[in-house]
Amino acid sequence: MLKKTADPTEHFPTGHPNVAYGKIGVLLVNLGTPEGTSYWPMRRYLKEFLSDERVIDVSRPIWWFILNCIILTTRPTKSGEAYKQIWNHELNESPLKTITRSQAEKVADALADHPRIMVDWAMRYGLPPIKEKIERLRDAGCDRVLLFPLYPQYAAATTASVQDKAFDALKLQRWQPAIRTVPAFHDYPVYIDAVVSSMNAHLGTLDWTPDLVLASFHGLPQRYLDLGDPYHCHWMKTARLMREKLGWGKDKLQVVFQSRFGKEEWLKPYAEDTVRDLAKNGTKNLAMIMPAFIADCVETLEEIAIGLKEVFEENGGDNFTAVPCLNDSDDGIKMLAALVENELAGWL
Repeated sequence: MLKKTADPTEHFPTGHPNVAYGKIGVLLVNLGTPEGTSYWPMRRYLKEFLSDERVIDVSRPIWWFILNCIILTTRPTKSGEAYKQIWNHELNESPLKTITRSQAEKVADALADHPRIMVDWAMRYGLPPIKEKIERLRDAGCDRVLLFPLYPQYAAATTASVQDKAFDALKLQRWQPAIRTVPAFHDYPVYIDAVVSSMNAHLGTLDWTPDLVLASFHGLPQRYLDLGDPYHCHWMKTARLMREKLGWGKDKLQVVFQSRFGKEEWLKPYAEDTVRDLAKNGTKNLAMIMPAFIADCVETLEEIAIGLKEVFEENGGDNFTAVPCLNDSDDGIKMLAALVENELAGWL
């Protein structure tokens, strides 16, 4: 457990069982990570991830065959190679795990003035699992838990999936803690301010000036938007508020979508196609920022910072930079702590 607090001042009556109570748990939850880069750890992770009906909502029998007989025979090796390029060899874990752990520790420190709060972290896929961490918080005396999916823009494939998994765990508990969930924070000033401040600080370290900045959001199938998913509206508002904060127009901050998977149409424009076209058409200096990611991961460190940098340079571009995510920076922790305090109003 990352943050321990003293017991409340209330006292049990004589003879009452000695149980922990009166604390407030905060559980930060990110997407997930494999436990290694070799075939079997990658296969286990991808199987759990791609078996989630919130992520892939096609016919189960058809998808079972595609996943188990095709995808899981080849993709683990390919994905493992991507993870090898960004792996934290010192701790033998992915950067996402390193960063999310640090975020939880630093948020706990930032909330030290609230001694009833206990902060922990989990992953939707892989380890540590949500169920285990909810049980640990409850056993430590948290009769109220704030579930914090670390996704600024709501999508059923991300935020809803985290909440599904948490509620599945609660179904097994006879004595459930009270639960709150942090809503999408795509338009919260503290989030917009942190993202813009982080970007300006990074660009200020360069000895060149970007011709434009691409804000890359994780893609979704177009069909999900047509079914009513609000993700499209959320990223549009995030981009608009960033432009307003910066005083930029759409020509200076453009939106693209990354991490396309499968053959159906996804939200456009696609990041790789846009980067290639910009380079071919004379853009020499390009920066990319990923506002949908609170922590750097394989999608930001390998797909963007390595992969799209190569695409840009191979097609005529000169200078490329990927703005680091908020991670456990001062601005990032200030933002997370502020969101927690806002959602705990009344409980504190």
